[in-house]
Amino acid sequence: MNELFLAIGALLVGLGGLIVGADHFVSAAARGAKTLGISPIVIGLTVVAFGTSAPEFIVAINSALQDAGGLAVGNALGSNLANIGLVLGITALVKPLPAQRHLLSQEGPILIVVTLLAGLCLFNAYLGRMESILMLLLTPVLLWLTIKYKKQHPDQEEKEFVEDISGISTRAAVIGFIGGLLTMLIASQALVWGAKIIAFQLGMSELIIGLTIVAIGTSLPELAASIAGTLRGHHDIAIGNVFGSNMFNLLMVMPAAGVIAPLQLDPAVFFRDYLAVAGLTLLLIGTIMFKHWRNHQQTVYVSRRFGIVLLSCYVLYFIILVPTS
Repeated sequence: MNELFLAIGALLVGLGGLIVGADHFVSAAARGAKTLGISPIVIGLTVVAFGTSAPEFIVAINSALQDAGGLAVGNALGSNLANIGLVLGITALVKPLPAQRHLLSQEGPILIVVTLLAGLCLFNAYLGRMESILMLLLTPVLLWLTIKYKKQHPDQEEKEFVEDISGISTRAAVIGFIGGLLTMLIASQALVWGAKIIAFQLGMSELIIGLTIVAIGTSLPELAASIAGTLRGHHDIAIGNVFGSNMFNLLMVMPAAGVIAPLQLDPAVFFRDYLAVAGLTLLLIGTIMFKHWRNHQQTVYVSRRFGIVLLSCYVLYFIILVPTS
């Protein structure tokens, strides 16, 4: 029992360290990039977008190295569910979120394609090294295409959001960047150890721990960023952050575990967890698409009512998940 309490403490400290480390990591990297004169578009699409998925990525690597690959896969899929059901659901309750038409022509289709590719990787209940490498190699290609498109079709709100970031000296940026990264590395070690002990003590799988506690914890930076952006008037950033984070989770977080240590998975990973991710993703994008088609407007809103729907779907998933844990 003492070991269980120690594990719970390690998990909570690990989650807290990941959040603090990610905040310093993203802030230092973004502010340093601005000081160096890097384009706001590039900062937003690389530093900020990757930074919000950095906790999941670090956890995935440490999980694979500690022979807990199921935790990494659960974290990636669970984070995507939490980002849509929890983050967007709660943010929409705070204030209805405008979803501009470019989400349907840019981020939306890419997210759907990436989600389908992840399904192909998981369908046979085995996450192999070769398919994981191919997914990782897609990341720079998609980033390059997206940056090229964004430079030709700039989004004013995204530009204003990144321009709000203040510059700092290169030395301060490097210190903050390294400090944040080291904090995440140490915190992820504690988190993975604690999660493995909790799973063993409670008779739960590492996958379930990853889908629930760890996924919600590592999604807290997205929730904080989305609510903060919404309250500051950068409404469209909330949906854009979730789209970007979910793409990184499927393109980098989950494959990172497969590259380090290919693993056999429970068939429920595809038929329960992946299909829940795909269904919620299609529900979100399909609803935005339908509203644009019906209203013929450049911008439609993810309403409070739809926020309740997203939260309800997330709760329903947990109700389905509990008996299998």
